[in-house]
Amino acid sequence: MKTPGFRSGLAAIVFAMLFPTLLTWVYFVAMADRSESAQQLTYSVGKVIQFGFPIFFFVVCQRRRPDWRWPSTQGIGLGFGFGLLVVAAMFACFFFVLKPFGLFEQANVELQKKVEGFGLDSVWAFVGLGLFYSLFHSFLEEYYWRWFVFGQLRQWSSFSVATILSSLGFMAHHVIVLAVYFGWDSPLTYLLSISVAVGGAVWAWIYERTKTLYSPWLSHLVVDAGIFLLGYEILKRSL
Repeated sequence: MKTPGFRSGLAAIVFAMLFPTLLTWVYFVAMADRSESAQQLTYSVGKVIQFGFPIFFFVVCQRRRPDWRWPSTQGIGLGFGFGLLVVAAMFACFFFVLKPFGLFEQANVELQKKVEGFGLDSVWAFVGLGLFYSLFHSFLEEYYWRWFVFGQLRQWSSFSVATILSSLGFMAHHVIVLAVYFGWDSPLTYLLSISVAVGGAVWAWIYERTKTLYSPWLSHLVVDAGIFLLGYEILKRSL
């Protein structure tokens, strides 16, 4: 017989896995033609709900304190190395496949629209957004997907099951983002989405191995920094 704790934990996991995809659909699809201020308000409120939910669940629903761990250097080299490997693969894919064969033209148009939606009208504004995502948003995503979603799944399932489910949840909202940029009928949308899931699985493995968020966070930070460097290369003429 399942305990109330199991049922509330399962409900929390389901919500945590589905909400980011719903938020992404609302922001990237439903709000696509709305004003810049409406888009930013929707995004901000949604992110507060998303990243506030794990704390709410622990403190209000379970009435216990989150099991934070002190920073550790364990696995730092592993995380940093994987991040560099992913960035190298991204740049190689862009410069040797996507750009030469014109596979990034549709994505370029959508990137321009999204940059305008964020109100980025200068290089420094773009750099500021890149720093925010690389340093802070990457940590919040690791806290959300690895510490909370993977961590909760790990309490009730094996490492393999927890890794697969949390990585698929991590991938799901990226599918919508990639479909906006490349189209639902593009194989790139699904190939890149699978790459995101693989990255999430590696970060879950690193987290399981090191028992600290700092190694997967560093890895995620490096990847996000690489994405913004690539974004600057694509958008520099319009900034």
